[in-house]
Amino acid sequence: MAKGKNVLIVGGTGFLGYHAVRELVKRGHNVTILALPPLPAEGLFPASVKIQLADLNKLSDAEVSELLRGQNAVVYAAGADDRLTPKAPAYPFFYKHNVEATVRLLTLAREAGVKKGIVLGSYFAYFDRTWPRLKLSQHHPYIRSRVEQEQAAIEAGGRDMQVMILELPYIFGSMPGRTPLWKPLIDYIKATPVVFFTHGGTNCITVEHVAEAIAGAVERGEGGQRYTIGGENLTWVDLLGRISLITGKTKKVISLPNWLVIVGTALIKLSHKLQGKEGGLDPIELVKLQSALTFFDPAPSQHALGYGKNGLDEALQATVRACKYV
Repeated sequence: MAKGKNVLIVGGTGFLGYHAVRELVKRGHNVTILALPPLPAEGLFPASVKIQLADLNKLSDAEVSELLRGQNAVVYAAGADDRLTPKAPAYPFFYKHNVEATVRLLTLAREAGVKKGIVLGSYFAYFDRTWPRLKLSQHHPYIRSRVEQEQAAIEAGGRDMQVMILELPYIFGSMPGRTPLWKPLIDYIKATPVVFFTHGGTNCITVEHVAEAIAGAVERGEGGQRYTIGGENLTWVDLLGRISLITGKTKKVISLPNWLVIVGTALIKLSHKLQGKEGGLDPIELVKLQSALTFFDPAPSQHALGYGKNGLDEALQATVRACKYV
């Protein structure tokens, strides 16, 4: 292949960042990591990987610019995800971490001569575009921040830097030193004789294929593009049934009516309000999205970026194993 590129990954010790580093190094690229301390485990990366443990938001512009100098591409694999429940109102928190931080990084990158920027976003932004009737960015502070992040990031690149977005769905797999974010769901499946869940389904992908997509974006992605990354479209009944089998026993999955789910989510929203907090995803409005079939065709992005599409069963097994169940 051509001479390896110099790539800075912000959030390189996280779940997605870790696998992206491994894939890029495997392809002959030179990788530098900026991530929050401490390292989740020792010996994560080969000696060729340069690691700086620091908070991007606490570094000066001069310090960030020094990290960016000489880089060909920067990957933003950090930010605030939808599991966080900050102090109400939630939107300023998500705006700060998902929009302001991204724009600052990419602006400094452009000024430092970096030619390509890759932002890891959410497939919720895809559904905000394609399902306007749900008004997702209006109801959910997190989704609003992701939608605004995409546009602001592309604009920050200007004419001199190609900026693209990878809109990511539900991701399975594991890494050393970190417990999968799926553990609460797997705990529930393991503990209950019958699994109660919403109607609907989602798109699922392995973390290794996400890493391939990131590397593909570095090597051949086009500026201004929003790549919706995905693998298999699965109903919740199918997905949760496959997980239950891995944990030791296939269990019946019963889809609850939306009105009953809303009763439970209303209690969650009330609890947040009493604590002076607000979720990035409105619990009641989320039922409409959660119970839908959030399916899409990943073929265009697979073709454009050259990532794989199989191996989900192995990724599910790795996820469950990392939760100490197999």
